[in-house]
Amino acid sequence: MDEAGESSALTEIADHLDYGLSIVFIGFNPSIRSGQVGHHYANPRNNFWRILHSSGLTPRLYHASEDGELLKLGYGFTNIVARPTKGAEDITREEYREGREILRAKLEKYRPKVACFVGKGVYTEYSRKTRVDWGFQDSPVVEGIQEYVAPSSSGLVRMPMTEIVEIYTRLNKFLTGAFAPE
Repeated sequence: MDEAGESSALTEIADHLDYGLSIVFIGFNPSIRSGQVGHHYANPRNNFWRILHSSGLTPRLYHASEDGELLKLGYGFTNIVARPTKGAEDITREEYREGREILRAKLEKYRPKVACFVGKGVYTEYSRKTRVDWGFQDSPVVEGIQEYVAPSSSGLVRMPMTEIVEIYTRLNKFLTGAFAPE
């Protein structure tokens, strides 16, 4: 254990990727908690699993330990940087540069219908665009893949949960054919 009482034995979390996915959710990088338990969005203060359920993207509330089960729903997981850290501010410029290339290669290989970036900062690091809005983006980095920017699910986000869920609900409506990107 380190001086903060956290295990230093953190490992990269395995991606959950496959061909033919509807959505690949892309985060900055795993949290310390995720690195300890080996599952995406495992920090108990992270609202990711509640947001997916509240938006209708999942039929029930899943737990982080079930992240691999979402492949059956057509959802995958990856990050722009694989190394677990306490926060995104701990990611180096070099890690982002390398991560952009690796992420683009993953998207080109697996070609999901939608690449959903969990936070504007993740998308701006990936796309190198300086200004983005919520929702579908113009001019995708990888042609033929819809890029969607949704709010971060971190418990530190100050946006009202109802607004966050509504943005994810639009993604669900797109998948079910009830909404088309402009």
